[in-house]
Amino acid sequence: MSRRTTNHPDPKNVTQRHYARQGIITEEMKFVAEQEGLEPEFIRHEVAHGKMIIPANINHTNLEPIGIGIASRTKVNANIGNSALRSNIAEELGKLCVAIRWGADTVMDLSTGGDINKIREAIIANSSVPVGTVPIYQAVAEIDEIENLTADFLLDIIEYQAKQGVDYMTLHCGVLLQYMPLIEKRITGIVSRGGSILAQWMLHHHKQNPLYEHFDRILEICKRYDVSISLGDGLRPGCLADASDEAQFAELEAIGALTEKAWEQDVQVMVEGPGHVPLDQIEMNVRKEQEICHEAPFYVLGPVVTDVAMGYDHISSAIGAAVAAQAGAAMLCYVTPKEHLGLPNAEDVKQGLIAYKIAAHAADVARHRKGARDWDDEMSRARYQFDWEKQFKLTIDPETAKSMRGETLPDDSFKASQYCSMCGPKFCAMRISKSVGNWRAEA
Repeated sequence: MSRRTTNHPDPKNVTQRHYARQGIITEEMKFVAEQEGLEPEFIRHEVAHGKMIIPANINHTNLEPIGIGIASRTKVNANIGNSALRSNIAEELGKLCVAIRWGADTVMDLSTGGDINKIREAIIANSSVPVGTVPIYQAVAEIDEIENLTADFLLDIIEYQAKQGVDYMTLHCGVLLQYMPLIEKRITGIVSRGGSILAQWMLHHHKQNPLYEHFDRILEICKRYDVSISLGDGLRPGCLADASDEAQFAELEAIGALTEKAWEQDVQVMVEGPGHVPLDQIEMNVRKEQEICHEAPFYVLGPVVTDVAMGYDHISSAIGAAVAAQAGAAMLCYVTPKEHLGLPNAEDVKQGLIAYKIAAHAADVARHRKGARDWDDEMSRARYQFDWEKQFKLTIDPETAKSMRGETLPDDSFKASQYCSMCGPKFCAMRISKSVGNWRAEA
């Protein structure tokens, strides 16, 4: 059931931040407060000060609002969408269902082929979670050559997607012409699709980034529909060697200035973070974003902590994601096993989400989020009581847990036995502990 604020006294500005700064607690804020176990006034305060966003396009009518911010639970995004080589609406809706089933807090439609508008329309209509996009993908998909892209056409795409109900958009506004020479020092150049597209366009025309030049026009669109801006890290590092370099931090400085500019118009903003970062540099990256971008919510891709785990990058990146979230990142963009290899299928979506839900929950426990560890404590009690059905109910992936236990203890004996096949009844430490009774040794 969606909760929506329907009375908009100023149709030119309907953003959650606009209401929050006027002291108004919206229905969306109340809903987020209930979900987070926080007071509505606290949610309003966080939104008003830019520390939390509630992506909630007024045209996404079946939305269940969420809060993304350092004071809320760590959120996880799942990327779906087709490629230029493979287009199927039914398959994308299947991925959407899998993403929501396994706990995605938001989804991004990154489609680059087929009837992109119809795919997005179907995803928004069927999604109860916020939907994000990268508008420049569609803009480039609909023209012959990147060099033929115009600012007006790109802005038209942004407004069309806003009218459809897109809740947040990744816009690489901080990729500036003067930063291009900094890329020459890198091993992997620019690995962001949006960033590379804009770099090619700027170097061809010898002009500044149109998203940067026309940022005021973008803000006008965002205000009319309440589209949150995710300021994209188009110059993010694509390998460990390029992490925390001059290009990355130059873009971050530009993003910090754009954050303040968006806030002046009451547009909600979060900031995207780096992709490949050594483990020891992650906390520094989060702290730097918080300082330069004035504590706007930080949305990180991974980060991937080693470059040699092809096929397992959902694991290598989940390690970095947990560290980033503990340090203060507000939302994690999942990585699937297919990262660097191909378009993920439904099973890849599931595996990526499970890895990231584990990372997000671990960070919430470490950050002492209200009620976060209650889940773990309940599982621990069920484990000590050998209550297998309750353990299955509490675990992140009950089907896999049941299957693994059933493989080693067949014929349904696994449901009642007070041990597992790792130790058996004689060597089960918890079974022995329960039999001890009195833990005070007599001298």
